[in-house]
Amino acid sequence: MKFRTEVKIAPFSRPIALNEQIVALGSCFASELSEALTARNLQVLCNPLGPLYNPLSIAAAVERALSKRAFSAEEIATNGEGERFSFDASTRFTDPSCEELLKRLNTTNDRLCAAIERADRLILTFGTAWVFRLAESNEVVANCHKEPAVRFRRERLSVGEIVERWKALLQGPLAEKQIILTLSPIRHLGDGLEGNAVSKATLRLAIEELVAACPNVSYFPAYELLLDDLRDYRFYAEDLVHPSSQAVKYILECFIEAAFTPLDRAYLARIDRALAFCRHRPTNPRSASYRQGIEQTLVELRALEEEVKIDFSAQIQALEALL
Repeated sequence: MKFRTEVKIAPFSRPIALNEQIVALGSCFASELSEALTARNLQVLCNPLGPLYNPLSIAAAVERALSKRAFSAEEIATNGEGERFSFDASTRFTDPSCEELLKRLNTTNDRLCAAIERADRLILTFGTAWVFRLAESNEVVANCHKEPAVRFRRERLSVGEIVERWKALLQGPLAEKQIILTLSPIRHLGDGLEGNAVSKATLRLAIEELVAACPNVSYFPAYELLLDDLRDYRFYAEDLVHPSSQAVKYILECFIEAAFTPLDRAYLARIDRALAFCRHRPTNPRSASYRQGIEQTLVELRALEEEVKIDFSAQIQALEALL
């Protein structure tokens, strides 16, 4: 007897190589994917400007980085407490000094530009089709920074708006990159259940059109895995919005199964075992068995560096210091 409908995920036509350079942008779920990869020492830059929830703000960040367009003083706003901020970055980019804030923003923008230029692959996670536009400029903001509601106009993006903006990027400056699109399974209850449903449907339709139009684009069904495969409130956190840790682990396992070749999955298992030893804190660090474990793990990490071209120098140095 079957009690759930499993989502069948075909392997990616272009699997991820273990030594690829990856940029991940989008909602908080992009961070979940990135953490799973960076925990295995893969090279991932994730959301340097903070989480970006709507497709137009993600596109704007990519466009600014690729065009090397710096943040300017004219773009910086000031809140009621005298803190400077940018509507194109998260709340962690605030500073009493406009000059210092611009320095931080532009250093981050340069970092994102360099990462995208050398990246083999981008992982983009769309979270919501609802956006806020500044009343005075009509520009979509990435973050409202708790400014008064009267400053904004709320609207839902159309499928056509999303597709037009992203098709220009995916068929233009990103045409040589491999792209993975995902739809965040995190529910935006602030939009109401009906509004959230329409938002997710809009994003899913836009993604479907982009995958059909761009041969370098793949879709990973994180949304369907939680909503249709797991399909139970026990797989949500207590806020009933975010996936539970168990659900996240399951979705990430499905991602690794689809995104990596069987050989690379075997390498990932070896990496997991070696790094688990590195994190281990023994009851007796002077014991012969622990010393033997250090030596064996050093041999394994050096072999992995040679075989898969991943940098484990930090772990190797830490282990060597224990001998």
